[in-house]
Amino acid sequence: MRLLLIEDDEMIGASLVRGLQDDGYVVDWVRDGDSAATALADQQANYSLALLDWLLPKRDGLWLLRMLRGTGNSMPVLMMTARDAVADRITGLDEGADDYLVKPFELGELKARIRSLLRRRADRVTNLMSHGKLVVDSVAHTVQLRGKLIILTAREFALVQALIERPAAVLSRAQLEARLYGWGAAIDSNAVEFIIHRVRKKLGARAVENVRAVGWRLGLVE
Repeated sequence: MRLLLIEDDEMIGASLVRGLQDDGYVVDWVRDGDSAATALADQQANYSLALLDWLLPKRDGLWLLRMLRGTGNSMPVLMMTARDAVADRITGLDEGADDYLVKPFELGELKARIRSLLRRRADRVTNLMSHGKLVVDSVAHTVQLRGKLIILTAREFALVQALIERPAAVLSRAQLEARLYGWGAAIDSNAVEFIIHRVRKKLGARAVENVRAVGWRLGLVE
């Protein structure tokens, strides 16, 4: 699951990236409003949620919220800010934030609020996806095969999720790398193949099909 972190404080941003990656999220981190606007306009990024600071260089969080909601984008947004006045909270929520967290906060609370927002979104769009005997829960981050829970790493899960979301499509190496890694991550040339190899060992040799010179798609999972 891919998150967009919009935070200009280097210490806070680095800490959040580490903490969220520990929970299996792919995190793209931008540090100013212009970069955030560019990231939010990227349809290929497929963000599940944005973590938005209010006070940002160039364009502030409220401007970004108005821009996002003005384009009809309903992606959950959790606003994080040191502005703790009741009037500020009301403004943030009225402008389109789904939740509001005052700095400083505990990482555990932030993670709980993220899970809550993702569950709410799943209530509107089903979080369960199935293909053959395979069932993937995008919110609980679980995979079951023939009713048995299969333990996957964060990147193995991200690969399976990307494939099951579009089971008939062939995804290229670039598309899969975008789902598996955040911006600036060092990616080995055979990283995707290595993850596919591990997934096949857990789900079956035919679970991921290779389409020569094109990419990969979900195969037979029985």
